[in-house]
Amino acid sequence: MQAGDHVMPDIMWIGGVSGWLRSVPIAAAAGIEVSMHLHPEASAHLRRVTETAHWLQWQDWADPILKEPFPVVAGQLQIPDRAGIGIEWDEHAVKRFAA
Repeated sequence: MQAGDHVMPDIMWIGGVSGWLRSVPIAAAAGIEVSMHLHPEASAHLRRVTETAHWLQWQDWADPILKEPFPVVAGQLQIPDRAGIGIEWDEHAVKRFAA
């Protein structure tokens, strides 16, 4: 890889938040842009601390089971100011979708 290249690590496969925080400085040192792949509610926060952050791949897959989904305004994700990563499960919806 070289400067100007682009990677999309997935926090589930890279070792979670700790793995992300260990790996993205390596990309930044090489001038490689980093986009976030999947797990958007957590990835949105990691984007804030990624020097060469590029795109956030957004899916609203979890919205049906969240009490307050993250809003998207004019193509920009609005990260709420709530505890943790900002999500709270809608327990009734979770039960409704449970297999």
